[in-house]
Amino acid sequence: MKFYNRLQEIEQLHLLSTQAYHGQSTFSLMVGRRRIGKTALIKETFKSDPNFMYFFISRKSEALLCEEFLEIIKTKLQITVLGKVDKLLTLIEFILQQTKHIPLTIVFDEFQDLEHIDASLFSGIQNIWDTYKQQNRIHFIVCGSVYSIMCKLFENNKQPLFGRADTKITVKPLKIPYLQQILTDAKQYSNQNLLTVYTIVGGVPRYLELLSRQNSWDLENILDVMLNNNSFFVNEGKDVLIEELGKDYKTYFSILSLIASGKTSRSAIESVLQHSIGGFLDNLENEFSIIKKHKPVFAKENSRTQKYSICDNFLNFWFRYIHKHQSAIEIGNFHYIIDIIKQDFKTYSGKFLESMIREQLADSGKYNIIGSYWEKNNSNELDVVACNERHKQLLIAEVKLQAAKINLGLLQHKSKFLIDQYQDYEIKFQGFSLDDLAIIN
Repeated sequence: MKFYNRLQEIEQLHLLSTQAYHGQSTFSLMVGRRRIGKTALIKETFKSDPNFMYFFISRKSEALLCEEFLEIIKTKLQITVLGKVDKLLTLIEFILQQTKHIPLTIVFDEFQDLEHIDASLFSGIQNIWDTYKQQNRIHFIVCGSVYSIMCKLFENNKQPLFGRADTKITVKPLKIPYLQQILTDAKQYSNQNLLTVYTIVGGVPRYLELLSRQNSWDLENILDVMLNNNSFFVNEGKDVLIEELGKDYKTYFSILSLIASGKTSRSAIESVLQHSIGGFLDNLENEFSIIKKHKPVFAKENSRTQKYSICDNFLNFWFRYIHKHQSAIEIGNFHYIIDIIKQDFKTYSGKFLESMIREQLADSGKYNIIGSYWEKNNSNELDVVACNERHKQLLIAEVKLQAAKINLGLLQHKSKFLIDQYQDYEIKFQGFSLDDLAIIN
């Protein structure tokens, strides 16, 4: 699959390297979940830059890493290195010494894994950076897939690298227009296929690349690809999260499974687990960035009316259907799970259609507040509420897969409280369906 998007990140990285080459050395931190395309972004950005060097931190001995990295340095810089180098700090200092005469962009990928080699390396890198950054010409980039550890290394004031990153780049899933382009390029575009792909894998490039190898992007074919004995996707949730969540991963997995299954309030989750989960929810939201909290649009900051959702579409799908049915997977009964998904998919994908409509409205630039709305006990739920405070305009919308099922009269009835609160606003009621997703011409 060809490289899509990331134009803003590419432009930013190019600018930082150009500034570094002219004497303004800089340290960049790049984070993002596994499979999101950080490495591909780096290599695409600097594919034509002769002053670029890339180092991958694999979990091998320090001496073997030094041997591997030294070969890269010799080849790239066309220099001879005398003697044996078996310490990473020695090698990193040697690279920075070269940047007094040769401007360089260097990348250390999976940077957090240095901890498995020697945790003291982080303080050593801090000392080397502080020593050489002023007098040399270097763009020093570190990438990592374990979000919580990477943020801790650079944002916790007790860590030696605290405050050293001049720039933080968070690589996010591809947005909807790029999913449309991928499907269009594959000659598989339809609004239904777009919704299916968005619902199941979101905008994660690695997953889209795997799906792009198939002839069809419809639901049945995607499920056949994802659910079989040799599938990459079956263990993917564990592969992505276990290292991130640590020894308490089983409790976190239980919470995520309940959220994915529709238990979206703290009380609903605790009623099943039979113990307090406040600290776990806080970690999932603020430390790991795996879930997000939702309040009704216009709710006061201290409102306790709130729900939780899993940020990542694929992880939501994985916990709802794959993790939940591990027993069927163990005996190889994938058709059992596929039948459940097919039966449930119209209902399940409806919520993701709402998200797509909200994203489409956000991209329009017409509104400064966009969300959903509900009242006590989930009464009077409104799928989309969008507000332009400057021009006093309010859009209240219902989202259905089929336009024929939209009932604007009922929508107005459910909106009575908002109507009363915003009498001085121009209020528009609208229905959105699958047909309203923008199509690339």
